[in-house]
Amino acid sequence: SHSKKKNHTFGGIMASPAGCEHYVRSCLLKAPCCSKLYVCRLCHDAEENHQMDRFKVTEVQCSECHTVQQAQQTCEQCNVQFGEYYCNICHLFDKDKKQYHCQPCGICRIGPREKYFHCEKCNLCLAQNLRGNHKCVENVSRQNCPVCMEDIHTSRIMAHVLPCGHLLHNAYRCPLCMHSAWDMEDHWDQIDKEISLSPMPTEYQGATVKIICNDCQVHCTVPFHVLGMKCSGCGSYNTAQDGGLIQQPAPQDAEPDTETDTEPEQQDPTQTTLPN
Repeated sequence: SHSKKKNHTFGGIMASPAGCEHYVRSCLLKAPCCSKLYVCRLCHDAEENHQMDRFKVTEVQCSECHTVQQAQQTCEQCNVQFGEYYCNICHLFDKDKKQYHCQPCGICRIGPREKYFHCEKCNLCLAQNLRGNHKCVENVSRQNCPVCMEDIHTSRIMAHVLPCGHLLHNAYRCPLCMHSAWDMEDHWDQIDKEISLSPMPTEYQGATVKIICNDCQVHCTVPFHVLGMKCSGCGSYNTAQDGGLIQQPAPQDAEPDTETDTEPEQQDPTQTTLPN
């Protein structure tokens, strides 16, 4: 008779179900640091008070027959395939996601390889549409994300290459230089509508304030509103108040002036993505 196990171990077929929330694989890694068995380094790091060095892994245990053996793609005992993809440098086992090992990055990345190139100055794999079309920042990924503080270079979360050249996982503006992270025109239009429907109280009508625009660096004086102050240079609401309110007192019997600035709109920086 054909048992479930036999069907799953014949001819190098992947054992299923297998793996963890991070990877699909049919083996456990023997941690070189503590000799404990874990499905992956991330599972290990979540449980232990130290980190596993993926590059020092030399042994794995088959999830089907439980044979401990040299790290390799197929079980030497029952012929189960540990992973559709296997890197003998990172000791990464997983289902096929068109992965490739980037030698300069030192780790495996999700491909396909032909859609990415390694920028020597940024020291990072970037999408082909960024070749000659991005601001290089030396070793830009060799730091933690300024938003979530996770290491960007080895993170499994996709990062964004901002127009300013910085990398981060998710935010509407760069927390390092404060530039807008991507095209915010639709968001600015929404704020315009909200302001038009939310007039300020009488005592604040006509009040202005000095601002600095984080996107175009223009200093200007604009109408004050609690929902946002719009740059008169580029139309961005990514601005910072510079000083207190400037009151425009109106004559006792006259209505306050309701001048409206004409504010040109410009295209905001585009969003690009970083391979993970």
